[in-house]
Amino acid sequence: MSAHAERLNAVWYQGASLGLVAVSITVALAAAYTASREQVASAIENDTRQTLEQVLPPGYSDNNLLKDVMEIRDASGEAVSVYRARKAGKVRAVLFAQHGNGYSGRIDLIMAVDAEGIVQGVRVTHHTETPGLGDKIEETKNDWIHRFEGKSIASTGAERWAVKKDGGVFDQFAGATITPRAVVRTVKGGLEFFAQHRDQLLDGSQPKGGQ
Repeated sequence: MSAHAERLNAVWYQGASLGLVAVSITVALAAAYTASREQVASAIENDTRQTLEQVLPPGYSDNNLLKDVMEIRDASGEAVSVYRARKAGKVRAVLFAQHGNGYSGRIDLIMAVDAEGIVQGVRVTHHTETPGLGDKIEETKNDWIHRFEGKSIASTGAERWAVKKDGGVFDQFAGATITPRAVVRTVKGGLEFFAQHRDQLLDGSQPKGGQ
């Protein structure tokens, strides 16, 4: 074989080798990305399920909440994802997120409301309120958030759905009234959202793909 042919073979071999390495790296990265994406999606799903389960009594539903979700626009036009809790196929409660403005910024919460418009549970999922004062809205810091359970606008009265300082029935925190006031207002807004869309939320239609 001539020197020229040997050089050509060497160039071809090097090029093929580099190409094979590049393909191998691309495949490995794609596989790693897919695995990572699936792990992230699974983690998010588990976190969402755990959060939803916190605002419902144990055994309250027998369906997969994450598979029974619908989207509704609120009064501001914002899309709200609503999860429906069923027992033997009947919608018993709905769960959805709400948000309001506290002392230090936005407060996000998740709440469950049964078919009669009664609060089953509320949990704050994110806030930036002052540690030691406003952070008492966290269930891990204080049991205040449980005060909403069993209450509705009908049973309490719309004018009494406020902190005691404002003539309502809910306690405020010493040195921090703005934070609980914001949460009370937000939960009340959630009950009003439910009342406005009650028939649609409780119509009993099955989600696509089953439960």
